[in-house]
Amino acid sequence: MDPVTGLSLGRIAIGVSSLASPTLTARLFGLSPAANPQLGFFVRLFGVREIALGGLTLLAQGNARRTMVLAGMAVDGGDAASGVIALARKEVPVFTGSSLIAVALGAVGAGGAALALDRDGDAAR
Repeated sequence: MDPVTGLSLGRIAIGVSSLASPTLTARLFGLSPAANPQLGFFVRLFGVREIALGGLTLLAQGNARRTMVLAGMAVDGGDAASGVIALARKEVPVFTGSSLIAVALGAVGAGGAALALDRDGDAAR
């Protein structure tokens, strides 16, 4: 499986779990739904975003696929920056914030690797 497809399927899986069970997904990310009952709403928003990015990337071809990978990298970079801000403001525990930042940066790296491996201009497809 190429890196773009793997990353896209991972996004979709996380998105589906976020919609189906936002409380469980929040806990898996190290967040506390009990401390913030509105968290489920935002986890569902996150889930919809992930499904859309993953699905559209899978459907795209050529330059559109490359653009979707870049869009995903931008979103993941924003997630990492949000994690840094949350850590600086002590809004999340250090382990949780660091883990979420690492996952986001890993996704940026996976997107970058997929684009770097792309030799035929079709974003690894």
